[in-house]
Amino acid sequence: MRLSLCVLLITLALCSYEANATVCPAVMYELRSFVLDPVSLYSRYLLKFLPPREAVETAVKVKQCNDLMPRQDRQKIFNVVEDVVSQCNS
Repeated sequence: MRLSLCVLLITLALCSYEANATVCPAVMYELRSFVLDPVSLYSRYLLKFLPPREAVETAVKVKQCNDLMPRQDRQKIFNVVEDVVSQCNS
């Protein structure tokens, strides 16, 4: 639950910044992958950014913790984030 709150707060911060409230589609795709995709897909997605190995390992550990929540709850969290982003982009 704490992780979900962090993701929501980051999304809100992105949307309320004065210069540009449009959220990058790549950020939304990465967030969707983090919240909903299996670990194997998420780790492959991260590799396209060429991060250090330690960064991928750490992100995967956090993802595994996130995946302990039921899928329905994770879907609800992502739906809230999508609603916030749609408000920011309009």
